[in-house]
Amino acid sequence: MSNSQSQYETYEAYETYEPYGPTEPYGGFDVPPVDPYTAETLVYGMHMAPDAAQAPYEDTYRPAYEAPGPVPLPSPRAAAGRAARRRRARYVERPDSAMRRLLPQALVVAFLAGGTAAFVAEDKAIELTVDGKPRTLHTFADDVGELLAEEGVAVGAHDVIAPGPGDELASGDEVAVRYGRPVRLTLDGHRSEVWTTAQTVQGALEELGVRAQGAYVSTSRSRHIGREGLALDVRTERSVTVMADGRARTIRTNAATVAEAVEAAGVTLSGMDTTSVPAGSFPRDGQTVTVLRITGTQEVREEQIPFREERTEDPSVFKGTEIVEQAGVPGMRRVTYSLRTVNGVKQKPRRIRVEMVREPRAQIVKVGTKPMPTSVQGADHLNWQGLAVCESGGRPNAQDPSGTYGGLYQFDTRTWQGLGGSGRPQDAPAAEQTFRAKKLYVRRGASPWPHCGARLHG
Repeated sequence: MSNSQSQYETYEAYETYEPYGPTEPYGGFDVPPVDPYTAETLVYGMHMAPDAAQAPYEDTYRPAYEAPGPVPLPSPRAAAGRAARRRRARYVERPDSAMRRLLPQALVVAFLAGGTAAFVAEDKAIELTVDGKPRTLHTFADDVGELLAEEGVAVGAHDVIAPGPGDELASGDEVAVRYGRPVRLTLDGHRSEVWTTAQTVQGALEELGVRAQGAYVSTSRSRHIGREGLALDVRTERSVTVMADGRARTIRTNAATVAEAVEAAGVTLSGMDTTSVPAGSFPRDGQTVTVLRITGTQEVREEQIPFREERTEDPSVFKGTEIVEQAGVPGMRRVTYSLRTVNGVKQKPRRIRVEMVREPRAQIVKVGTKPMPTSVQGADHLNWQGLAVCESGGRPNAQDPSGTYGGLYQFDTRTWQGLGGSGRPQDAPAAEQTFRAKKLYVRRGASPWPHCGARLHG
């Protein structure tokens, strides 16, 4: 061949290409020629069935996370038809033309394959359990918090999320949300508000660590706890010792009061009986309660009420002299006492009632403020001290056995008051007694003191 000929003249000529062939059977069907530019476009997921009616059939593709169904094997006749089409598809074409036709198809196939793989990789099958109710779902969420927001699950400070909100998700993970519930708990008399994620009373007791064996619980332990919570009164079982009538009784009880615990111990209180701790108080674990057997009577006594003294100054009375203008009178009251014996031992009487019989009357006393004179002309030079020692032993408050005479100089009351004195001489100051003794000497000499008068000149 000459060099001027085209490069295509070096290739052998082949028979004319007919796409798919018009008459050769395929799997038992006659397949008509198909123009790839005018063929009908089908909805994704549907293919044309190889029959005369051209009816569509369903795509069997499933994502990788879904369980695949059984794949049907092709029949021998169908396989033979596909092989015949491949033989007719061979034709002559320039290399650059073939490349131009295959490249866009390869890109499309690669894009679809990569996109499908990425779609399947991002989709995750997750089991979400909210307050004990599980469900399986598919999600593109990256972490637990995003999943909960996507599903509209709102959580609060007392709710529990496992795993945590920031933990990443992978296909097959399990996420659990447990809502918190407020419980107004009264445990052995102490009140508090606590939170629990348990859905029953029994679960809450276990979660809070309450020793429930033998305990009193104010509601059924199987009761459901709603999101609004509930009030719960729990009294755990305690050991209490009751001492009564010389005997100790130790019991296990969940009683609410000491009185209930005493009754549970088989001890009866009667009359004035009581307990060593208030009967209405809460019995503590390990506490000892003593029963007090009480008998008692009442006694009425009349008692004097002391009078008060009112003192007023009187400038007309010599200093050191006090005059009782009104004598005081004690009052009288009637007092009722409770006399008790506790476990056979007498107690101190306890005053329970007071009645006034007579009010006391105050004593009024005048107190002299006038300066007392000490000098009496004609009597100052005498030995008054010697006379006082002889008459009374030098004692201003001395009084003879008959009660007639008193003071330093043994005045009788009549003589004393005649000299200007008041009251009794033995109640007056010593200086006043000496002053009035001097006045008596000026009037009568030493005769008032027949036995001791001679001492005045000795």
